Amino acid sequence: QVQLVESGGGLVQPGGSLRLSCVASGNIFSGYYAGWYRQAPGKQRELVATITSGGITNYADSAKGRFTISRDNLWTSVLQMNNLKPEDTAVYYCNAIIEARTYWGQGTQVTVSS
Repeated sequence: QVQLVESGGGLVQPGGSLRLSCVASGNIFSGYYAGWYRQAPGKQRELVATITSGGITNYADSAKGRFTISRDNLWTSVLQMNNLKPEDTAVYYCNAIIEARTYWGQGTQVTVSS
């Protein structure tokens, strides 16, 4: 069993930055696919960024040039978000696919407002 816990959300002004972290615990013995998704009120959950076990990254068009996904270590994925916009306001969820099973964190709220 694997658990994912996000942190780092909060309230930030437009143009500001936030760093989200996702720490995985449990039976993890090798690299895995990790991702960040978000869901705004009244909208479907959407992909923000992903990173493979080999470090290949992929971004939604809305995130390109502003967000960076990375790993601090085997258990921690990070989403660095710069130049935040009001439309980035959402609950952000981290995701991991480990041994063909998909896991989700509980989400962290990001609010971009002046």
